[in-house]
Amino acid sequence: MIEIVKYIAVIIILMGALLSLVTTIGLFRLPDTYTRSHAASKSATLGIMAVLSGTALFFWVDKGFLSGRLILGIIFIFVTSPVAGHLIARAAYKTNVPLWEKTVHDDLKGKYDEQEKERRGEQFDS
Repeated sequence: MIEIVKYIAVIIILMGALLSLVTTIGLFRLPDTYTRSHAASKSATLGIMAVLSGTALFFWVDKGFLSGRLILGIIFIFVTSPVAGHLIARAAYKTNVPLWEKTVHDDLKGKYDEQEKERRGEQFDS
């Protein structure tokens, strides 16, 4: 039974490594900042969490202890990586980094202009 759990842990670690590879390919192949940020925040988060989870499972079964550092690492990555990806994409949009030329629709077009006018107290046409 213990050997089966070890193999499951190894499979989880390999899946995490594969997701990290997919992240790397996405960072090189995707066309603009926004899609690259999506690849980095989503698949890298899952990849790192899978590697850390598989490692925690392996050491729990093999050595009989659960590492608090691994658990804290999983929680830290889970909380910070998606937020960082969102903030990077938002900062890129606010500084007018261009979208990919084949982008079909920009949902945020004009949204930040209206918020800036509201913040200054100016009237705008809706």
